[in-house]
Amino acid sequence: MTAFVDFDQVWLAYNDDLLARGQFAVEDINLKVSEGEFIAIVGPSGCGKSTFMKLATGLKRPSKGTVTIGGQPVTGPLKITGMAFQAPSLLPWRTTVANVMLPLEIVEPYRSSFKQKRAEYEAKARALLQSVGLAGDEDKFPWQLSGGMQQRASICRALVHEPKMLLLDEPFGALDAFTREELWCALRDLQAAQKFNVILVTHDLRESVFLADTVYVMSRSPGRFVVRRAIDLPRPRDLEVTYSPQFTDIVHELRGHIGAVRNQIGAGQAAAEAKA
Repeated sequence: MTAFVDFDQVWLAYNDDLLARGQFAVEDINLKVSEGEFIAIVGPSGCGKSTFMKLATGLKRPSKGTVTIGGQPVTGPLKITGMAFQAPSLLPWRTTVANVMLPLEIVEPYRSSFKQKRAEYEAKARALLQSVGLAGDEDKFPWQLSGGMQQRASICRALVHEPKMLLLDEPFGALDAFTREELWCALRDLQAAQKFNVILVTHDLRESVFLADTVYVMSRSPGRFVVRRAIDLPRPRDLEVTYSPQFTDIVHELRGHIGAVRNQIGAGQAAAEAKA
């Protein structure tokens, strides 16, 4: 079966000078993701997780190798993806529902029919907001919402145009623990219902194990995948599973891999200082 996301021997240097010197941000990335699969990428800061996301969205093209998504080579920014980041970045002068509708105003095929189908699109945006617990808040402005509510709206905005893949870069990192877990469940339910692919970059190992089908650990820069861990916890998962020994064992295992990567970073820095 053809992979929905396929990274084949991908290397990236950020400019020609770095390429000439052989200094890569990520190296030898090989990844095959099935359609509808949820993957999470974890690793220490500066290991290349955000660079990987730029490659997956087509914002950066590889120096070597190929990236194929949905059966098509990635040669520029993709229209089949939605993105959400740690900061919700909602426009303060637009209501929540108007913020969610923004992609429908700029992404084809919705853009060309937006004026004619505005009422239909607004109903769609309101239904999406209601599905994540924002019923009654659709006409409020961002400053009238809590941080968790803003992030729910941000995820709705990323999904309203029905992308085949959702890219999430630390989307819950700025939220308190209880709100974060509520949003894990909201994302779990949306993905189970709509079956879109998800690539989640996170520092939260519990988050990665609860949400993902597969977790990848990245090494120090130049980033590369050093561990692939299938999460064999049955679905649907509820928060009770996070207290189970099986869940805790997987988190500890991943933490051990991250610790090994950090030790490599420390050893590399010490060696560099010794040479200096």
